[in-house]
Amino acid sequence: MTSISAQRTRALDLLKTRGMLRLKDFVAEGIGPETLARLMREKAVVRPARGLYQLLDAQIEAAHMLAEAAVLVPKGVVCLTSALQFHELTLQMPSAVWMAIERTAWRPRIDYPRIRFVRFTGAALTEGITRHRIESTNVPITDPARTVVDCFRYRAKVGLDVAMEGLREGLRRRRCTPDELWRYARKARVWSVMRPYVEAMAADAT
Repeated sequence: MTSISAQRTRALDLLKTRGMLRLKDFVAEGIGPETLARLMREKAVVRPARGLYQLLDAQIEAAHMLAEAAVLVPKGVVCLTSALQFHELTLQMPSAVWMAIERTAWRPRIDYPRIRFVRFTGAALTEGITRHRIESTNVPITDPARTVVDCFRYRAKVGLDVAMEGLREGLRRRRCTPDELWRYARKARVWSVMRPYVEAMAADAT
């Protein structure tokens, strides 16, 4: 283990570069819990959630909670209403971050930020996923077309009105096309539900 002074410098450099890190990320870099405790006492570092650290003066973006969730659930994918809000396809402000995890994965217990989980399987965890840089964190988020389809698939959870708002805004803003929606919806087996809304809204958009 390197000296406390060297650990302190290394910890601050890592946080400046990567935004947020977990305790085990610091340990992997040779930085002990004592160094983090010292930095917190100095108010150079804060802990927004259990096991998660960031600089006190870090620039906070509107999508801050998405970055926090991505660090705490590294194999999760931001989806549903949270993805709609990120893509500016809804006026809804979800009270929790919606994240998808693998169907058989252990469900993390996280106090903050509040996270609501859904379970995807197979290609659903990789297809239509794009990574966005938020506060130095690469956050996986479903793309607009995939997000709209997922909202119809999980309409019992997010509400049909939210799914329809996402569809309307996605077509109006040209963030997705009927062909893209059809491709995702066919695989998700919700095209029969979506088709009347897509056809009507696509006609209105022309």
